[in-house]
Amino acid sequence: MEPRQQTFSIWYFLAALVGLLLLQSVLFRPHAEDLTYSDFKTLLGKGKVVEVTLDRQAITGMVTADGLEAVLPKEKIEGLERYGKGAHRFVTARVDDPSLVPALEAAKVKFTGRVENTWLSTLLSWVLPAVVFVGVWSLLMRRMNPTGGLMSIGKSRAKVYVEKSTGVTFDDVAGIDEARAELVELVDFLKSPDRYRRLGGRIPKGALLVGPPGTGKTLLAKAVAGEAGVPFFSLSGSDFVEMFVGVGAARVRDLFEQAQAKAPTIIFIDELDALGKARGVGPVVGGHDEREQTLNQLLAEMDGFDTEKGVIILAATNRPEILDPALLRPGRFDRQIVIDRPDLKGREKILAVHTRGVTLAPSVDLGLIAARTAGFVGADLANLVNEAALGAARGGKATVEMEDFDAAIDRIVGGLERKSRVISPREKEIVAYHEAGHALVAESRPHADRVAKISIIPRGVAALGYTQQQPTEDRYLMTRAELLDRLDVLLGGRVAEEIVFGDVSTGAQDDLQKATDLVRHMVTRYGMSETLGLAALEGPRHPLFLQVPGASAREYSERTAAAIDDEVQVLLQAAHDRARETLTARRSALEALGKLLIDREVVDGENVRRLIAAHDPARESADNLACSDDGPTT
Repeated sequence: MEPRQQTFSIWYFLAALVGLLLLQSVLFRPHAEDLTYSDFKTLLGKGKVVEVTLDRQAITGMVTADGLEAVLPKEKIEGLERYGKGAHRFVTARVDDPSLVPALEAAKVKFTGRVENTWLSTLLSWVLPAVVFVGVWSLLMRRMNPTGGLMSIGKSRAKVYVEKSTGVTFDDVAGIDEARAELVELVDFLKSPDRYRRLGGRIPKGALLVGPPGTGKTLLAKAVAGEAGVPFFSLSGSDFVEMFVGVGAARVRDLFEQAQAKAPTIIFIDELDALGKARGVGPVVGGHDEREQTLNQLLAEMDGFDTEKGVIILAATNRPEILDPALLRPGRFDRQIVIDRPDLKGREKILAVHTRGVTLAPSVDLGLIAARTAGFVGADLANLVNEAALGAARGGKATVEMEDFDAAIDRIVGGLERKSRVISPREKEIVAYHEAGHALVAESRPHADRVAKISIIPRGVAALGYTQQQPTEDRYLMTRAELLDRLDVLLGGRVAEEIVFGDVSTGAQDDLQKATDLVRHMVTRYGMSETLGLAALEGPRHPLFLQVPGASAREYSERTAAAIDDEVQVLLQAAHDRARETLTARRSALEALGKLLIDREVVDGENVRRLIAAHDPARESADNLACSDDGPTT
């Protein structure tokens, strides 16, 4: 443990100064009874004053006891301090009286003057305002620059790690094997550079980690710090930018000076987009923006430092499309390592890493959990394991069971269970048949994902129920038939309401939005419209990894826009008709599944498929035919 560094604070000095002034006022205060100046003049005229000392503000001296009896009460005289027989000390405020000295001479009173020592007050009148000003300035500078004072504002804020100090190694990284292999090679460059240089190769200057939030970019950098065995400088892109012009560039210079002095080293800049946005696209027109100066200095340092010393720069961002092109050229960030969302096997490996310290029940199947968490990234899976462990502990269990993971998935996907929300029996019935319609259409389509669970328990802000589907495999491409089946499933809930109640509710709002977006993409982007043909009428205008709804540009005429709207309506109506045909044919299964949901509130996929099989139209027709053949004849 490092010893705590003692720092001097200006407030200690101010507190000591105030204490000194208080002490002086207490110790050096004249110990005597105050007289009015008129009483003093009266005593002087009667010859009762023995001696007097004059200073600029007060008159002190001694007076006879019998003289005080004429001007002070007896109880006050008894409390006065005596000096010899019948003498008391007094003090009175000095008044601008030109006749005082002649009166003293006439009364033949011994008097003297006192030279007051004013060095302390004079010093304080000059020093104290300066000390207060410096103290306030120091406090403001510490607020704006918490890591140091004014003289350290240009110093780099990078945290320096040494081997094993991060507590993370490559064994803690799973599900992103290709990116891990790239960084393992970078670490090997630093440990054994001669093996590559003997063939004429050179160490890459930098590597840029690119991927959606939560995929493990920072975790990979920490693993590099734990494995490399060299100093590791870690900081964020926002640490460079300050309100003072030139501070960011000074911090960049200081960072590279420190890194080269301790080479071989690794520099890691997280959230590079805060620093490396493309120049010339900001709101500042003309002049030099502070961020651009910092970026220019970073580009110059990356060009200027010697790779033979073994300094490698790592950076991470989830917005590579806004970075300055000069950063991405070879010679600066030589490698761009894409870290995408993990696939099925990757999620299973990540779950295995995060459950190392968790006591799992034998029934827990990580492969099944991975299949139910399609689209989850590493951070989501870590949160899932933690939520499952917390739920098991909340229930007083000795191990984390499969139902705890199911509850954690429901909580993350659907939101917190709203047990306090009381819905009417009518609304509960509508939600039950709505979700039953989704499930029946999904189980009736060959290209739709299988149903894993149906729930009508309110969750989150507005979700009154949901149907959870489990993909059979990871998909990177979808055919037109698969998209149409998904469209039928989205409209299945609304169609079920039409069939059972003869009316529709607002519960299908989210389904309609998703269905409309899906159909519009089929028409304008995927070329899946027979009417409009193969043209791609819209292109994505959102960031690469950060989805921005509604961020697409219109690149077609009004006539084409009308044709798109017509085609969207045609496809939606066709999907509606197909879903209605399916649910009408399986009306008995719809009724049975709706009543089962009202009774149980949660039904798993196996029970759904068992109920559908029991109410299969072909089987029901055969049973009815058998009953009619076995019945009595007349």
